Amino acid sequence: MSPRPPPRFIVPPLPEKDTRVIHGINGRGLWSLYLREIRRFLSIPGQSLAAPLASTLLFFIVFNTALGRGDTLLLGVNFSQFLVPSLIMMAIMQNAFANASFSLVIAKVQGNIVDIIMPPLSPFELTLGYSLGGLTRGIAVGLVTALGVMPFVDMTYQSFFYILFYGASAAVMLALLGVICGLVASKFDHLAALTNFVIVPLTFLSGAFFVTAQLPPLVETILSYSPFFWHIDGFRYGFIGASDHTPTTLSTLCLVALIDGLLFLTTWRLFHHGVGLKP
Repeated sequence: MSPRPPPRFIVPPLPEKDTRVIHGINGRGLWSLYLREIRRFLSIPGQSLAAPLASTLLFFIVFNTALGRGDTLLLGVNFSQFLVPSLIMMAIMQNAFANASFSLVIAKVQGNIVDIIMPPLSPFELTLGYSLGGLTRGIAVGLVTALGVMPFVDMTYQSFFYILFYGASAAVMLALLGVICGLVASKFDHLAALTNFVIVPLTFLSGAFFVTAQLPPLVETILSYSPFFWHIDGFRYGFIGASDHTPTTLSTLCLVALIDGLLFLTTWRLFHHGVGLKP
């Protein structure tokens, strides 16, 4: 007799589940990414908030006191009044850049870059989330720095609009540059090189400690085309009501907004093509 074939078990099909389709912007995912970026730098306030304030105070003491420039007049105001807005803007720029760039590079180094790829976030949402995170950190550091430095200087403001516009625009610009550098860099050495040889020199040499009239004509002309200089000069204008350039003209305001838009588009394209996101 032939062996009896084994019984056949028919597995019933699993009930179909509704698949959630996200239309438009994934608001919950975008909010989660934004909160992740905010909580990351707020979890280390000594490094993310107190350290920039300490650095700013050191710069203020060295340039205003140790070098004996406290009574020097620049753009019609004391050097200390000229210096403080520049230091605040430098803190905004450098920390907005550090937020996004460090977040992406540390994800690559630790091997959890997949946490960025797997969630249902579009390139637009990734770009917006990281830029808003950098913007928030830059503005937060700027406020802390201002509160820490202004008691030492008799500071007033002339135009809150220009302070807010150039402060927010600079934070967005550097946050987007931070995302681009974070995608391109694969380890901390690459990021440190970009920070030390590109970002820091541009913030230091863009009119933060001097007026362009003190420079040779060729250097002054080159500096006048630097977006870093436009932001520092425009932000300082909001405080002291005087400037090196023309930060109040419509063409300058539109050009600053255009630069942020082009950087946003570039960052979106990098995310769209998956540049630097492979684990």
